[in-house]
Amino acid sequence: MKSRFEPLLLPLLVAMIFVTTWHFAVKFSSSDIFPTPGQVVAGIVELLRTGVLVKYIIASLFRVSTGFMLALLIGIPFGLILGWFGRAFHAFNPAIQVLRPISPIAWIPVAILWFGVSDMAPIFLIFLASLFPIVTAAIAAVQNIQLVYLRAARNFGVKGLELFKKIVFPAALPQIITGVRLALGVAWLVVVAAEMIAVNSGLGYLIIDARNAGMRYDLVVAGMVLIGLIGLILDLLVRRLQNLDEVRWGFSR
Repeated sequence: MKSRFEPLLLPLLVAMIFVTTWHFAVKFSSSDIFPTPGQVVAGIVELLRTGVLVKYIIASLFRVSTGFMLALLIGIPFGLILGWFGRAFHAFNPAIQVLRPISPIAWIPVAILWFGVSDMAPIFLIFLASLFPIVTAAIAAVQNIQLVYLRAARNFGVKGLELFKKIVFPAALPQIITGVRLALGVAWLVVVAAEMIAVNSGLGYLIIDARNAGMRYDLVVAGMVLIGLIGLILDLLVRRLQNLDEVRWGFSR
């Protein structure tokens, strides 16, 4: 019988095994470079005491949330339109497929040229990195809606904008949310890379500064761990959208 605590205990067990393995791997290898979990925790405490950690986390969250929200506001409506209207899809899809494979990292020189060393450069990169997964997910979600939903709605006289609001959008939401989760992960990848080059604050800057300033690999790994934990929290928040009534009916389980 499945315990109610199982979803919490199993990840904790895996985390404990991982941390223990990490600790003994560093000890047995006698590495002077890679830190133990205890040294990383001490590094996080040091950053908290100096007040740098909160400042950098806020800076990274601001950039990610701004770029990501812009991508949501533009990407979801745009993807829904392209998925619903065949002519719009045929007109814009080639351009999307040309731009989509270009790594956001490749846009860094252009972003610095356009926006300088400011928050706008990483926000632009995060927007670009998030936009295409969201648009692609929205297009596929609309195009894959089961015809039985549309036929049933039309039999009851539901048409036009009402059909879009009551059937198309709710049916597409589960796949869109999956795309949003993927895009959020990509956004975190990009903000770290962008902050290493385009600005002088944030968790990405913390990692590169800790390495360059004094080879503080405990702070480097501390930054990596914090990025992972924040990404986990954000993913859990996005997954809670799946519990909404408007979304749950799109899932089979």
